[in-house]
Formats: sequence, C-alpha cells, structure tokens
Amino acid sequence: METATIAQPPVLGLRSGTLMWIAATLVFAALWLWGGEVLPWAFEVPRAWRPPFAAWISGVLDWLTKEAHFGLFTFRDLTRFISAVIDVPYQIALGLLSGGATVFGVPVPPVGWLGVTLLVALLGFVLSGLPLAALAGGAFFFIAIFGQWTSAMLTLASILVAVPLGVGGGLLLGIAGHRWTGFGRAIVPFLDLMQTIPIFAYLVPILILFGFGPTSAMIATLIYAMPPMTRITMLALQRVPDEIVDLGRMIGCTPRQMTWRVMVPSAQEALMVGVNQVIMLSLNMVIIASMIGAGGLGFDVLSALRRLDFGAGLEAGFAIVALAIALDRLSQAAARRRPAAPVSNEGIVGRHPFLLSALTVLILATLAGLAVPAVQTYPETGRLSTGTFWSEVVEYININYFDEIEAAKNAVLLNVLIPVKRFLISLPWLGVAGLLTLAGWRLGGPRLALLAGGLTVLVASTGLWEEAMTTVYLCGIAVLIAMLIGLPIGILVAERDRLWASVRVIIDTLQTLPAFVYLMPAVMLFRVGDFTAMIAIVAFALAPAIRYTVLGLRGVDPALIEAGKAMGCTPWQIVTRIRLRLAMPEILLGLNQTIMFALSMLVITALVGTRDLGQEVYIALTKADAGRGLVAGLCVAFIAIIADRLIHAAASRSRAQLGLSDGGGHDAA
Repeated sequence: METATIAQPPVLGLRSGTLMWIAATLVFAALWLWGGEVLPWAFEVPRAWRPPFAAWISGVLDWLTKEAHFGLFTFRDLTRFISAVIDVPYQIALGLLSGGATVFGVPVPPVGWLGVTLLVALLGFVLSGLPLAALAGGAFFFIAIFGQWTSAMLTLASILVAVPLGVGGGLLLGIAGHRWTGFGRAIVPFLDLMQTIPIFAYLVPILILFGFGPTSAMIATLIYAMPPMTRITMLALQRVPDEIVDLGRMIGCTPRQMTWRVMVPSAQEALMVGVNQVIMLSLNMVIIASMIGAGGLGFDVLSALRRLDFGAGLEAGFAIVALAIALDRLSQAAARRRPAAPVSNEGIVGRHPFLLSALTVLILATLAGLAVPAVQTYPETGRLSTGTFWSEVVEYININYFDEIEAAKNAVLLNVLIPVKRFLISLPWLGVAGLLTLAGWRLGGPRLALLAGGLTVLVASTGLWEEAMTTVYLCGIAVLIAMLIGLPIGILVAERDRLWASVRVIIDTLQTLPAFVYLMPAVMLFRVGDFTAMIAIVAFALAPAIRYTVLGLRGVDPALIEAGKAMGCTPWQIVTRIRLRLAMPEILLGLNQTIMFALSMLVITALVGTRDLGQEVYIALTKADAGRGLVAGLCVAFIAIIADRLIHAAASRSRAQLGLSDGGGHDAA
C-alpha cells in the first residue's frame, strides 16, 4: 500500500513568507497605534463615502410592492396569489392533523392524535423495524401527553407542505445546474449567499412581499431550505458512475430519459440525504418564522422567552426536540432503505402493503375519533406538565447559587469578553482588509486575495464595522472554546469504537435540535447578554468540532502509525507529531463548519440582547426595514464567506504539503 509522505515546504519560500508577514504586522501595528489622527477614515468610513445600500434595497422593494406590474396584474397581486396557492395544501394538512378540513366541499374530521401517532409508528416500522417505530411513535405520544399537540401539528403541517416544494425545487435546480455547466457555475455564488445570510434576514423582505401569516413563513422556509438540496443534487449527479451513463447512451435514452430514468434513480441514496437536510432546515426555519405568523411550537418558545416563563418554554422546547428527532430518524431511515424489487404476480395488497395499512389506520382512527373524543383530542385529565417543576428548579438555582453564577459570569465578562471586544472594535478596517488580502494571496493567489479584501471593504463601507467586529469577537471566542472542547473529545474517542458510537449518538442528537432550543437553558441560568449568547453558541457549534476531528484521526494511514511505533515514538508523539499533523486538513474543515454553525446561531442570540449584526437584523425585522436587515445579513454572509474560503484554501495547502490528495471537497455552509 502506498503511504503518504510528509513534504516540507521550501526554506526560501518559508523565509520570504515570514518576512512578508512580519512587515505586514508592523505596518498594521503602526496604523493601529498612531494612525487615528493621521488617517481617521481608516478606522471608520465617513458617511459621505458610504453607498446607500439599505436605501437602494428598500427602494427596490417599495417599487415592487407599489408600482411593478405585468399588464393584467401587479407584482403584489402575484405574491398574494402565490401565498393563496400555498395556503390551500397547508389548510388541508392542518385540518387533517388537527381541527378538521373541507375537501372539495366535503367536511373531513381530523385524524386525531392517536391516528397520527400510529401512522408515524407504522412508517417507522416499515422503514427500519420495531425500534424506529417505538422511537417515532413515542416522540409523538410525548408531544400529546405534554399538551403540545395543537402547536406541534401547526409546525408539522408547515413542514409537510414546505418539504415537498423545497425538495422539488432544489432537485430541478440541481438537475439544471448539472445539465448546463454554465448555469451551475452561475448559481453557486447565490447558493453560498443563501446559505450564509442569517435566517432573520429572509423574513424582512418576505414579510413585505407576502404579508404576515403561515404561508409567508413557508415561503421563507423554501428559500432557506432549497440550496442544500440543489448542491447535493448537483454533487450526486456528478458522482453517478460513468458506466451507468454510457449504458444509458448505448440503449438510446433521450436527455429526459437519461435524467429521470438513469441518473436520478442511480443517485437516489445521496438525494435522500438532501431530503433529510431539507426536513431539518425546514423545521428550524418554520420555528424561527413564527415571528412572521407561522405559529406553532416556535411561537410558544418565543413568547415564553419574552415572558421569561422558563417552564412553558422548556416544555415547548422538549416538544420541538421530540418532533425533530422523529423526523430526522425517519428521513435517515428512508435514505438508507433500499427499494424492494417489484412483485408482478401479487395483487395490490402484496405490492403496496404499507399504503393499505396506512389507509386502514387513517380511516379507523378518524371514525373512532368521531365516536370517542379522547381518540381525536388527547384528554386534558391525562396530560402531564413539568412547567411548574422547571420554574421551581430555576427559582431554586437563582436563590441558592445566584452569587456563584454571577461571579463566574462577571469574571469571564470582565477578563475575557470585554477586553477582546474592545480590542477588535478598535482595529482599523483598512489594516484588517490588508491582512486578509495578504492571507488570501498567500493561501490561494490573487482571486482569493481580491475576494477577502474586497468583502472586508464592503463590510466597512456599510457603516457597520463596529457591529461586524462584535460579531467576530463573539463568534471567535465561541469557536475557540468549542474547538478546545471538541479536539480533546475527538482525540479521546477516535480510537475507541464503543465510546465513539456513544458520543456520535449525542452529537447527532445535538445537530438535530433547532437552534431555538439552545437558548432556553442558557437564559435560564445566565439571563441575557453576551455571556449567555456565548454559551448557546458553544453548545450549538460543538458537534462539528468533534465530528471532523474524529474523521481526520480515523482516516490516518495505519502504516504511518506503525512506522512511528517502530521508530520508538511514544503514544504522545504519535498523537501530536503523526496523527494530528496528518489529520490537520480535516480538522481545519471542522473549524470551518464550527464557524458556520456559530455564525448561524449568533444571529438567533440577538433575542437575548447581543449588540452585533444579528441585533441589526432583528431590529430591522421588528421595524419591517428590509434594506437595513439585508445589509446586516449580507455583512454576516461576507464574514462567513471570507472564513470559509480562507480555511478551505489552508486545508488544501495543508494536504499538498503532506502529500495527500485534495479530497476534502467544499462542504455546504
């Protein structure tokens, strides 16, 4: 077996690069220390130099809503028509799940909590057997018994409508991007922006264009959840084996037949992973979109946060967790399941046993609900509640440990958070742009240098430099802490299969939870502020730090480890000088994903009082100021893109220096 050799960079290149960095650092330090009086514009772009981005965006939206028309109808009529069309399946789904519906003029009673729970359990049994049936059915029973059924069904109805539309739209865009390479290259930057712009930033223009209500929330969900499906579709179609494609051409398939009968079925397993991503992102977005009228569990959590009713908020949060875990496990099982071979000599019962079983459960549960109300609506006398218990726990902690918690929080604030924040805010934007340009040049050449420096200048030109540095400070500290926790855990479990299996279940669950859920315990213990935001961000961003560390360490060539042992290396030397060094490209990609997770969570922590770009987006949402919200959201996206491109370039360079093939790819942000 060939083994990777550790290649050393040229000494001359190392020295010239070091001298370049020393010179750049000295210039930067001089500008920071003494440039305030000589070059004040290098610290804050004068108002006269700032392009009115927010006014331009708001003007375009005003024109669309008030003046744009297509002859027979206006743009506003078009958006309202789209909302009305989407509202039809939503109302039917909601009615069938809870409350009843009218289909073609015929009143149809709701399936009821028992029928939905049995249907979900039956689906789990068909996909993966009894354990998944028990998990999925138990999760829905948990939602019913704790009195969260109505809100959960509002959320589930939105997901049932948004996911098929998101999957279909993403699939069609991905197929188009694969078939026409020019179109594929053109949409990649837009996909990058759509996946890095904060979630809240979507809500402001959607609110203006489509109004307030659950259908607007579903439209925002579609925009947010489609990019991963598009990316995965393009990647999956690219990876279809050439032999299958050649076979399709040999038998004379038309382009349409080649796409739908050859390539899409061959890429089915990878496409189902995209479906899982759409489901989880839709759940996360539908909850956050409660701010523009989605209702459901997200609204319950948000209103509990505003009232500081921790018990009610945690119960709604637990219901979100249960719903998320059930949907995640079901979609993962569907992705792993192989389609059964068709049986031609059996009747409809043999060919479609699940469909007939589901229809039977549906009809029986609906009829039973008409006769026995407890089958349709879970009886209040049988409901449980832990809200009072959690409120008492919070009260007990605040009474008995308030001083200790405040002392720890204030120590971190005064000695770490505030000094770092003041330092970053004091930095000149011109110097930061110069350093990032140099980093881009050294890592990826002129194109990356232009991207990193240009986006930094754009952020500064918006007048939000202080808010951007506050974002960087909170994100940077949280990512550092997450990596300091995740790296040792990854090193500890990488060679222990049973321990890694247990840790993987935990981090899989952590990545399943919507971001809202992380705020509740943090606010419960530490109230609002930067410290609370940091704790929530660390908890949310920890999973990729562990996962990529384990991925890199487990991928090290065993022959190199054996060679190290033969040379007399101690276990510590094998870890630090061989395994960690060879795993560095994957660890860097883990750092990249940790930053992406932290930035996405950072915007949500605006709800607990941070004063960064996320707060700008949130304020814009409350004031329906689309220009302000999108400008702040684009600044967050630019920070994410700069970090993403620089870290990927560093990972590629690390692979090249280690003599490894660059197989890291570009993970979706």
